[in-house]
Amino acid sequence: MISGRFGDIGELFFEIDLITAEGEAFQVDALLDTGFTTGWLAVNSQDIDGLGWLVIERNRAMRTAQGQDVFDLYQGTVSLDGVEYR
Repeated sequence: MISGRFGDIGELFFEIDLITAEGEAFQVDALLDTGFTTGWLAVNSQDIDGLGWLVIERNRAMRTAQGQDVFDLYQGTVSLDGVEYR
């Protein structure tokens, strides 16, 4: 079971590890967004360069709580509760 905590306005946070292309893990808090149900993880663009993840698609239109927006998609590895996902 994954443990988490609630933020000031009721949002749910839990810890995950972002794994760099070289295999180094960085622990971060992730926010559960039930509107993002297709398996994507939103990461700030300034963090992507440090992870060394490969871009697989640019400017993909996706719906968000704020409406339609475009995102770049990257291939990377995330560790959640000790299990790695690519």
